Amino acid sequence: MPIERQISEYLHQEAEAMECPPAVSKRIEQSYSKYLQQQRSKKTMKKRLIGSIVAAVIMIPTAAFAAPPLIEMITRTPMTAKQVKMDAVGQAALEKLYRSYPETKSFEIIDASRLGGDPANASQGKAIQTSIVLQEKGAHGKKIRLDLNATGEIEQVNQENWEPQEKPVISLTDQEIKSKVDDLINKLYGSSSKYECNMEPMQTPDQKTFILNYTEKGSTTPFYQAFVQGNTISVSLIGGGPAPSVEGFFMTNGKPDYTADAFLNDEELFSLLHMSPADLKQELAKGASVVEIAASKKISKQQVMDVIASTQAKKQIQADPHGGATVDDRTLELLKRILEPKVLKVIEHKTETPW
Repeated sequence: MPIERQISEYLHQEAEAMECPPAVSKRIEQSYSKYLQQQRSKKTMKKRLIGSIVAAVIMIPTAAFAAPPLIEMITRTPMTAKQVKMDAVGQAALEKLYRSYPETKSFEIIDASRLGGDPANASQGKAIQTSIVLQEKGAHGKKIRLDLNATGEIEQVNQENWEPQEKPVISLTDQEIKSKVDDLINKLYGSSSKYECNMEPMQTPDQKTFILNYTEKGSTTPFYQAFVQGNTISVSLIGGGPAPSVEGFFMTNGKPDYTADAFLNDEELFSLLHMSPADLKQELAKGASVVEIAASKKISKQQVMDVIASTQAKKQIQADPHGGATVDDRTLELLKRILEPKVLKVIEHKTETPW
């Protein structure tokens, strides 16, 4: 085995076993966030989503601009264009893209990577997420990014520079912007007409941004969520669904925070805290965080994080009809560690409008 491969495998093994101190992780996140802000002012909005594993874990406003957690930055593996075309998931995604947008057949694959799995070694399992970036030739050529889950479903698509530089997508009328987002959903996902669309401006310090939520009738969680900023359209598959058993643990702009509701409606968490959902909601409304509530019961932050991350990771595994039954403990632990930074933000959050 080449020495480079040995070093690479050793570093990956060590990375997966590392416990990054919170202070260091926070500094990395802040530094990376600053870098992304600088890059967005030059190029475009960067978006990272870890496919089906974290399909709905970070919502407004962090879903659009969250920096990758440390574990992902360490464990993503680059792929060549040849590997993408030979990989079943990548091949199917490209075929769908080419059917939907024939002009992309001439685009170059300028970047690709996977999280987990090894296309050359089936014993390593399937990739949890595969990301492919294609770009038209030219300084300001059209660019498109696809983030795919283990089953090949497009969890996230970024469309950049598809409008002239002198008239970027964000400068169009509201109806024109919605029409552009509708077209992207129609071509890569299915008909957008059966969903109710709510379009709202987002308050961001650097530039104008719109968020569009496509919701099924009777559902409280968006089925698709789109962000429009600069000359970029970003669409995520959230999946919709009915209201959780308890709504509104936290509120954002008068609406339930989907992330908090998804994470905190957890029977294992209620059991750990020895509290009913209503009791937890009431304590949160008084201004305490989940971490502080747990500490008052001599329960550690790590215990709370482990419970929630484990529940969410298992849900994602069970949601994969093709791979869920074969996921081993090591994969489960990886998913939990990927989820932990998102869980931490929820359990440390304090309501902004306490009773």
